[in-house]
Amino acid sequence: MSEPYDSRFTLPSIDDAPSTEAGVILMGLDAERLLAGVGLARLADEPALVALAVDQARHDALDLSTEALAEAGILRWRAVRPLIEAGPEMTAAGSLRREWEHTTARVVATVTGLGPASVACLAACWLRRDDIDDRVKFAERGRTPEKGSGTHDVLSRVFAD
Repeated sequence: MSEPYDSRFTLPSIDDAPSTEAGVILMGLDAERLLAGVGLARLADEPALVALAVDQARHDALDLSTEALAEAGILRWRAVRPLIEAGPEMTAAGSLRREWEHTTARVVATVTGLGPASVACLAACWLRRDDIDDRVKFAERGRTPEKGSGTHDVLSRVFAD
């Protein structure tokens, strides 16, 4: 009698796209790092946002801490999660790598204008949506905006689209 076969730990096929292996790695990150990745990927996928970030950095108005990136990722996740959820239902693949491929296809089909970094980070968040949603709820309870704050983070407003 042989041991039960667990396909989650198989080596990748030589035909698998490198982005699939990157996705497997992304899925191992904690929720805050995934959300920070969503925030940064949104910036990197859009040349206008990169130019805006450079201008803000030049004027010492840009905060690229993990917390700030995670906050930007939370704003982006709130905006796109309903779109991804409304996407076509896909059957469970039974393999982590096939599941990644199905999920990236779902993200691409439901959210327009994404670059490869956003697709990867949002797909990882979708596959880990319970953890991500818990982190978002924690952030909502744990922080309240400061009243009368003179600091305006333009990037966060842009990410909220």
